Amino acid sequence: MDVAIGILVAIHMIGWAIVLGGSLVSVREPKIPLGMLHGALTALIAGAFAAFLAIAASDGGGPDHIKLAVKFMIALVITGLVWWGGRREKVERSFVILIAALTVVNIFIAVLWR
Repeated sequence: MDVAIGILVAIHMIGWAIVLGGSLVSVREPKIPLGMLHGALTALIAGAFAAFLAIAASDGGGPDHIKLAVKFMIALVITGLVWWGGRREKVERSFVILIAALTVVNIFIAVLWR
């Protein structure tokens, strides 16, 4: 089970890397490429499956449910923003920076919240 969770976490991190990289590249010419939506959906789905497996594999001392809920809500907001921005021809620079900032916040929560 640990291998499956590890693979899902790696896919989850790759998805967020795609979102963060896409948003940083898009700051110069503010638009949301389709790849960012794919990255956000990949991160959201892989993270949800990794969390479900981690909870199922635990015997009471599993992952922090509050942390997972906070991360999931931020991931939903990021995915929604990327989806909404992707439907627009052009977005504001601050919109792209918001997506990048929320992605970094989600990463910091994952790493620093113990």
